[in-house]
Amino acid sequence: MSISEYFNLLWTDYTLRTITLGTAVLGAICGMLGSFAVLRKQSLLGDAISHAALPGIAIAFLITGSKDTYILLLGALICGLIGTFWIRGITTKTHLKSDTALGLVLSLFFGFGMLLLTYIQKQPNANQAGLDKYLFGQAATLVESDVFIMIGVTGVCLIILLLFWKEFKIMLFDMDYTKTLGFNVRFIDSLITFFIVLAIVLGLQTVGVVLMSAMLLAPAAAARQWTNSLGTMVILAAIIGALAGIFGTAISATQNNLSTGPVIVLVAAVFVLFSFIFSPGRGILFREIRFRQNRNDLQLKKTLQFMYDIAKTHQNISHPHAIRILNNFQGFSKNSLRKMEEKEWITLKGQEWSLTNIGFEEAKNLYNQQLKDE
Repeated sequence: MSISEYFNLLWTDYTLRTITLGTAVLGAICGMLGSFAVLRKQSLLGDAISHAALPGIAIAFLITGSKDTYILLLGALICGLIGTFWIRGITTKTHLKSDTALGLVLSLFFGFGMLLLTYIQKQPNANQAGLDKYLFGQAATLVESDVFIMIGVTGVCLIILLLFWKEFKIMLFDMDYTKTLGFNVRFIDSLITFFIVLAIVLGLQTVGVVLMSAMLLAPAAAARQWTNSLGTMVILAAIIGALAGIFGTAISATQNNLSTGPVIVLVAAVFVLFSFIFSPGRGILFREIRFRQNRNDLQLKKTLQFMYDIAKTHQNISHPHAIRILNNFQGFSKNSLRKMEEKEWITLKGQEWSLTNIGFEEAKNLYNQQLKDE
Protein backbone atom coordinates (compact mmCIF):
# COMPACT_ATOMS: atom_id res chain seq x y z
CA MET A 1 0.00 0.00 0.00
CA SER A 2 1.32 3.43 -0.97
CA ILE A 3 1.02 6.66 1.02
CA SER A 4 -1.65 8.01 -1.37
CA GLU A 5 -3.69 4.81 -1.00
CA TYR A 6 -3.35 5.08 2.76
CA PHE A 7 -4.82 8.59 2.84
CA ASN A 8 -7.62 7.49 0.49
CA LEU A 9 -8.52 4.65 2.85
CA LEU A 10 -8.24 6.91 5.88
CA TRP A 11 -11.81 8.16 5.54
CA THR A 12 -13.39 4.71 5.10
CA ASP A 13 -11.27 2.30 7.12
CA TYR A 14 -12.19 2.29 10.83
CA THR A 15 -8.82 0.98 12.06
CA LEU A 16 -6.69 3.42 10.07
CA ARG A 17 -8.91 6.34 10.99
CA THR A 18 -8.86 5.50 14.69
CA ILE A 19 -5.09 4.97 14.89
CA THR A 20 -4.28 8.09 12.86
CA LEU A 21 -6.62 10.31 14.85
CA GLY A 22 -5.29 8.88 18.12
CA THR A 23 -1.63 9.45 17.24
CA ALA A 24 -2.39 12.96 15.92
CA VAL A 25 -4.20 13.95 19.13
CA LEU A 26 -1.43 12.39 21.22
CA GLY A 27 1.21 14.31 19.27
CA ALA A 28 -0.70 17.55 19.71
CA ILE A 29 -1.14 17.28 23.49
CA CYS A 30 2.46 16.12 23.94
CA GLY A 31 3.69 19.05 21.86
CA MET A 32 1.70 21.56 23.92
CA LEU A 33 2.74 20.23 27.31
CA GLY A 34 6.28 19.40 26.19
CA SER A 35 6.81 23.10 25.48
CA PHE A 36 6.51 23.83 29.19
CA ALA A 37 8.84 20.95 30.10
CA VAL A 38 11.49 22.22 27.66
CA LEU A 39 11.25 25.85 28.79
CA ARG A 40 11.36 24.80 32.47
CA LYS A 41 14.57 22.87 31.70
CA GLN A 42 12.92 19.65 32.79
CA SER A 43 13.50 17.70 29.61
CA LEU A 44 14.32 14.51 31.52
CA LEU A 45 11.08 14.72 33.50
CA GLY A 46 9.15 12.99 30.71
CA ASP A 47 11.69 10.18 30.56
CA ALA A 48 11.57 9.67 34.34
CA ILE A 49 7.75 9.74 34.51
CA SER A 50 7.27 7.34 31.60
CA HIS A 51 9.68 4.84 33.14
CA ALA A 52 8.15 5.37 36.58
CA ALA A 53 4.74 4.41 35.18
CA LEU A 54 5.85 0.87 34.27
CA PRO A 55 5.57 -0.67 37.79
CA GLY A 56 2.11 0.90 38.08
CA ILE A 57 0.97 -1.13 35.06
CA ALA A 58 2.39 -4.32 36.54
CA ILE A 59 0.92 -3.71 40.01
CA ALA A 60 -2.49 -2.90 38.55
CA PHE A 61 -2.45 -6.23 36.72
CA LEU A 62 -1.31 -8.14 39.79
CA ILE A 63 -4.10 -6.63 41.91
CA THR A 64 -6.96 -6.98 39.42
CA GLY A 65 -5.75 -9.83 37.19
CA SER A 66 -7.23 -7.87 34.29
CA LYS A 67 -5.59 -6.39 31.21
CA ASP A 68 -8.25 -3.72 30.87
CA THR A 69 -6.50 -0.70 29.37
CA TYR A 70 -8.10 1.86 31.66
CA ILE A 71 -7.22 -0.06 34.82
CA LEU A 72 -3.60 -0.46 33.72
CA LEU A 73 -3.31 3.22 32.73
CA LEU A 74 -4.83 4.25 36.05
CA GLY A 75 -2.09 2.28 37.80
CA ALA A 76 0.48 3.95 35.52
CA LEU A 77 -0.95 7.40 36.36
CA ILE A 78 -0.78 6.79 40.12
CA CYS A 79 2.76 5.43 39.92
CA GLY A 80 3.82 8.29 37.63
CA LEU A 81 2.50 10.85 40.08
CA ILE A 82 4.30 9.07 42.96
CA GLY A 83 7.52 9.20 40.95
CA THR A 84 6.98 12.92 40.30
CA PHE A 85 6.48 13.64 44.00
CA TRP A 86 9.59 11.60 44.82
CA ILE A 87 11.62 13.70 42.38
CA ARG A 88 10.31 16.91 43.91
CA GLY A 89 10.90 15.62 47.42
CA ILE A 90 14.49 14.62 46.68
CA THR A 91 15.33 18.03 45.19
CA THR A 92 13.67 20.02 48.02
CA LYS A 93 14.65 17.89 51.04
CA THR A 94 18.23 17.04 50.05
CA HIS A 95 21.22 18.76 48.49
CA LEU A 96 20.88 16.68 45.30
CA LYS A 97 20.08 18.45 42.06
CA SER A 98 17.15 17.66 39.78
CA ASP A 99 19.16 15.66 37.23
CA THR A 100 20.35 13.32 39.99
CA ALA A 101 16.81 12.93 41.34
CA LEU A 102 15.47 12.22 37.84
CA GLY A 103 18.13 9.58 37.22
CA LEU A 104 17.50 7.89 40.56
CA VAL A 105 13.73 7.71 40.16
CA LEU A 106 13.98 6.62 36.51
CA SER A 107 16.35 3.73 37.17
CA LEU A 108 14.67 2.64 40.43
CA PHE A 109 11.10 2.56 39.09
CA PHE A 110 12.04 1.09 35.71
CA GLY A 111 14.10 -1.64 37.36
CA PHE A 112 11.22 -2.45 39.71
CA GLY A 113 8.81 -2.48 36.77
CA MET A 114 10.97 -4.87 34.75
CA LEU A 115 11.27 -7.13 37.80
CA LEU A 116 7.48 -7.26 38.15
CA LEU A 117 6.99 -7.92 34.44
CA THR A 118 9.47 -10.80 34.59
CA TYR A 119 7.63 -12.20 37.61
CA ILE A 120 4.25 -11.89 35.87
CA GLN A 121 5.47 -13.56 32.67
CA LYS A 122 6.69 -16.59 34.62
CA GLN A 123 3.28 -17.15 36.20
CA PRO A 124 1.22 -20.10 34.87
CA ASN A 125 -1.50 -17.75 33.72
CA ALA A 126 -1.96 -17.12 30.02
CA ASN A 127 -3.68 -13.81 30.74
CA GLN A 128 -0.40 -11.99 31.32
CA ALA A 129 0.61 -12.11 27.64
CA GLY A 130 0.81 -8.70 25.96
CA LEU A 131 1.85 -6.54 28.93
CA ASP A 132 5.23 -5.99 27.31
CA LYS A 133 3.53 -3.90 24.61
CA TYR A 134 3.74 -0.97 27.04
CA LEU A 135 7.54 -0.98 26.68
CA PHE A 136 7.53 0.06 23.02
CA GLY A 137 3.84 0.72 22.41
CA GLN A 138 1.33 -0.87 20.08
CA ALA A 139 -0.81 1.70 18.30
CA ALA A 140 -2.89 -0.99 16.61
CA THR A 141 -4.63 -1.66 19.94
CA LEU A 142 -6.18 1.82 19.97
CA VAL A 143 -9.97 1.85 19.84
CA GLU A 144 -12.44 4.67 19.41
CA SER A 145 -13.02 5.06 23.16
CA ASP A 146 -9.26 5.58 23.68
CA VAL A 147 -9.29 8.37 21.10
CA PHE A 148 -12.30 10.02 22.75
CA ILE A 149 -10.45 10.02 26.08
CA MET A 150 -7.40 11.59 24.41
CA ILE A 151 -9.59 14.27 22.83
CA GLY A 152 -11.30 14.91 26.18
CA VAL A 153 -7.98 15.28 28.00
CA THR A 154 -6.70 17.58 25.25
CA GLY A 155 -9.82 19.73 25.56
CA VAL A 156 -9.49 19.99 29.34
CA CYS A 157 -5.79 20.79 28.93
CA LEU A 158 -6.61 23.61 26.49
CA ILE A 159 -9.17 25.06 28.91
CA ILE A 160 -6.67 24.95 31.79
CA LEU A 161 -3.98 26.56 29.62
CA LEU A 162 -6.33 29.39 28.67
CA LEU A 163 -7.52 29.92 32.25
CA PHE A 164 -4.02 29.94 33.78
CA TRP A 165 -2.06 31.22 30.77
CA LYS A 166 -0.80 34.35 32.52
CA GLU A 167 0.27 32.41 35.60
CA PHE A 168 2.01 29.69 33.56
CA LYS A 169 3.82 32.28 31.47
CA ILE A 170 5.08 34.32 34.45
CA MET A 171 6.15 31.22 36.38
CA LEU A 172 8.12 29.89 33.42
CA PHE A 173 10.40 32.89 33.24
CA ASP A 174 10.50 34.24 36.80
CA MET A 175 9.41 32.01 39.69
CA ASP A 176 10.32 34.55 42.39
CA TYR A 177 8.35 37.34 40.71
CA THR A 178 5.34 35.01 40.51
CA LYS A 179 5.54 34.51 44.28
CA THR A 180 5.70 38.26 44.93
CA LEU A 181 2.50 38.73 42.91
CA GLY A 182 0.71 36.44 45.36
CA PHE A 183 0.13 33.47 43.06
CA ASN A 184 0.11 29.96 44.51
CA VAL A 185 3.26 28.72 42.76
CA ARG A 186 3.04 25.20 44.19
CA PHE A 187 -0.51 24.75 42.87
CA ILE A 188 0.33 26.11 39.41
CA ASP A 189 3.45 23.95 39.17
CA SER A 190 1.55 20.86 40.35
CA LEU A 191 -1.20 21.53 37.82
CA ILE A 192 1.06 21.64 34.78
CA THR A 193 3.07 18.67 36.08
CA PHE A 194 -0.14 16.64 36.52
CA PHE A 195 -1.15 17.22 32.91
CA ILE A 196 2.34 16.30 31.70
CA VAL A 197 2.08 13.03 33.65
CA LEU A 198 -1.42 12.46 32.24
CA ALA A 199 -0.25 13.01 28.65
CA ILE A 200 2.64 10.60 29.16
CA VAL A 201 0.37 7.92 30.58
CA LEU A 202 -2.03 8.31 27.65
CA GLY A 203 0.84 7.81 25.24
CA LEU A 204 2.17 4.62 26.82
CA GLN A 205 -0.25 2.44 24.86
CA THR A 206 0.78 4.04 21.56
CA VAL A 207 4.48 4.90 21.88
CA GLY A 208 5.58 2.95 24.95
CA VAL A 209 7.61 3.63 28.06
CA VAL A 210 10.99 3.76 26.35
CA LEU A 211 10.14 6.27 23.60
CA MET A 212 7.48 8.43 25.27
CA SER A 213 9.92 11.12 26.39
CA ALA A 214 10.94 11.73 22.76
CA MET A 215 7.28 12.22 21.84
CA LEU A 216 7.00 14.82 24.58
CA LEU A 217 10.19 16.73 23.81
CA ALA A 218 10.85 16.48 20.06
CA PRO A 219 7.92 18.66 18.86
CA ALA A 220 8.71 21.29 21.50
CA ALA A 221 12.42 21.28 20.63
CA ALA A 222 11.59 21.74 16.93
CA ALA A 223 9.09 24.54 17.65
CA ARG A 224 11.58 26.39 19.89
CA GLN A 225 13.89 26.87 16.91
CA TRP A 226 11.30 28.91 15.02
CA THR A 227 9.99 31.40 17.57
CA ASN A 228 10.61 33.33 20.78
CA SER A 229 6.90 33.62 21.61
CA LEU A 230 5.45 31.14 24.10
CA GLY A 231 2.01 31.12 22.49
CA THR A 232 3.41 30.55 19.01
CA MET A 233 5.71 27.84 20.34
CA VAL A 234 2.86 25.93 22.01
CA ILE A 235 0.71 26.07 18.84
CA LEU A 236 3.62 25.15 16.57
CA ALA A 237 4.67 22.27 18.83
CA ALA A 238 1.10 20.93 18.79
CA ILE A 239 1.04 21.07 14.97
CA ILE A 240 4.44 19.38 14.65
CA GLY A 241 3.42 16.67 17.13
CA ALA A 242 0.17 16.02 15.24
CA LEU A 243 1.97 15.86 11.88
CA ALA A 244 4.56 13.47 13.33
CA GLY A 245 1.72 11.22 14.53
CA ILE A 246 -0.08 11.30 11.17
CA PHE A 247 2.94 10.72 8.94
CA GLY A 248 4.51 8.22 11.34
CA THR A 249 1.30 6.18 11.30
CA ALA A 250 1.09 6.45 7.51
CA ILE A 251 4.66 5.21 7.00
CA SER A 252 4.16 2.39 9.48
CA ALA A 253 0.90 1.29 7.84
CA THR A 254 2.33 1.30 4.31
CA GLN A 255 5.45 -0.70 5.16
CA ASN A 256 5.77 -4.21 6.50
CA ASN A 257 7.13 -4.97 9.98
CA LEU A 258 7.43 -1.32 11.13
CA SER A 259 6.17 -0.50 14.61
CA THR A 260 4.11 2.68 14.75
CA GLY A 261 5.63 4.18 17.92
CA PRO A 262 9.28 4.14 16.82
CA VAL A 263 8.35 5.46 13.36
CA ILE A 264 6.43 8.37 14.90
CA VAL A 265 9.45 9.23 17.03
CA LEU A 266 11.73 9.07 13.98
CA VAL A 267 9.41 11.37 12.02
CA ALA A 268 9.43 13.80 14.97
CA ALA A 269 13.24 13.60 14.95
CA VAL A 270 13.22 14.56 11.26
CA PHE A 271 11.20 17.67 12.17
CA VAL A 272 13.77 18.49 14.85
CA LEU A 273 16.69 18.01 12.44
CA PHE A 274 15.00 20.15 9.78
CA SER A 275 14.36 22.89 12.36
CA PHE A 276 17.93 22.80 13.63
CA ILE A 277 19.24 23.32 10.08
CA PHE A 278 16.69 25.56 8.33
CA SER A 279 15.01 27.75 10.95
CA PRO A 280 15.78 31.40 10.06
CA GLY A 281 16.63 32.61 13.57
CA ARG A 282 18.62 29.73 15.07
CA GLY A 283 19.20 27.31 12.20
CA ILE A 284 22.71 26.14 11.43
CA LEU A 285 22.40 27.03 7.74
CA PHE A 286 21.21 30.61 8.20
CA ARG A 287 23.61 31.15 11.09
CA GLU A 288 26.48 30.12 8.82
CA ILE A 289 25.17 32.43 6.08
CA ARG A 290 24.98 35.33 8.54
CA PHE A 291 28.48 34.55 9.80
CA ARG A 292 29.89 34.65 6.28
CA GLN A 293 28.01 37.86 5.49
CA ASN A 294 29.28 39.53 8.66
CA ARG A 295 32.82 38.37 7.92
CA ASN A 296 32.62 39.74 4.37
CA ASP A 297 31.19 43.04 5.62
CA LEU A 298 34.00 43.30 8.15
CA GLN A 299 36.59 42.70 5.43
CA LEU A 300 34.98 45.36 3.25
CA LYS A 301 35.02 47.89 6.07
CA LYS A 302 38.63 47.11 6.95
CA THR A 303 39.61 47.60 3.30
CA LEU A 304 37.64 50.86 3.19
CA GLN A 305 39.42 52.13 6.30
CA PHE A 306 42.78 51.26 4.75
CA MET A 307 41.80 53.20 1.61
CA TYR A 308 40.63 56.08 3.77
CA ASP A 309 44.03 56.26 5.48
CA ILE A 310 45.62 56.53 2.04
CA ALA A 311 43.09 58.98 0.58
CA LYS A 312 43.14 61.46 3.48
CA THR A 313 46.85 62.14 2.87
CA HIS A 314 45.81 63.93 -0.33
CA GLN A 315 43.93 67.19 -0.49
CA ASN A 316 41.64 65.70 -3.14
CA ILE A 317 40.03 62.54 -1.76
CA SER A 318 39.19 61.43 -5.31
CA HIS A 319 42.86 61.25 -6.21
CA PRO A 320 43.43 57.92 -8.04
CA HIS A 321 45.69 55.27 -6.53
CA ALA A 322 47.17 52.11 -7.97
CA ILE A 323 45.44 48.87 -7.02
CA ARG A 324 48.78 47.18 -6.43
CA ILE A 325 49.33 49.16 -3.22
CA LEU A 326 46.49 47.08 -1.71
CA ASN A 327 48.17 43.76 -2.48
CA ASN A 328 49.79 43.48 0.95
CA PHE A 329 46.57 44.30 2.80
CA GLN A 330 45.02 41.22 4.42
CA GLY A 331 41.36 42.05 3.68
CA PHE A 332 41.91 42.93 0.03
CA SER A 333 40.51 40.89 -2.84
CA LYS A 334 39.22 41.64 -6.31
CA ASN A 335 35.79 40.56 -5.20
CA SER A 336 35.83 43.05 -2.34
CA LEU A 337 36.76 45.86 -4.75
CA ARG A 338 33.83 44.94 -6.97
CA LYS A 339 31.43 44.98 -4.00
CA MET A 340 32.76 48.33 -2.83
CA GLU A 341 32.18 49.73 -6.30
CA GLU A 342 28.59 48.43 -6.19
CA LYS A 343 28.11 50.27 -2.89
CA GLU A 344 29.54 53.43 -4.60
CA TRP A 345 32.33 53.66 -2.03
CA ILE A 346 35.02 53.68 -4.72
CA THR A 347 35.36 54.04 -8.47
CA LEU A 348 37.60 51.78 -10.57
CA LYS A 349 39.37 52.83 -13.74
CA GLY A 350 41.74 50.29 -15.19
CA GLN A 351 44.33 49.46 -12.54
CA GLU A 352 43.46 52.45 -10.35
CA TRP A 353 40.90 53.18 -7.68
CA SER A 354 39.67 56.37 -6.12
CA LEU A 355 37.55 57.01 -3.05
CA THR A 356 34.11 58.61 -3.55
CA ASN A 357 32.49 61.15 -1.23
CA ILE A 358 30.08 58.42 -0.07
CA GLY A 359 32.98 56.08 0.71
CA PHE A 360 34.88 58.85 2.49
CA GLU A 361 31.90 59.65 4.74
CA GLU A 362 31.29 55.95 5.43
CA ALA A 363 34.92 55.42 6.48
CA LYS A 364 34.83 58.57 8.59
CA ASN A 365 31.73 57.34 10.39
CA LEU A 366 33.44 53.99 11.01
CA TYR A 367 36.36 55.77 12.64
CA ASN A 368 34.07 57.91 14.79
CA GLN A 369 32.13 54.83 15.88
CA GLN A 370 35.36 53.03 16.73
CA LEU A 371 36.55 55.96 18.85
CA LYS A 372 33.17 56.09 20.62
CA ASP A 373 33.33 52.36 21.42
CA GLU A 374 36.82 52.75 22.86
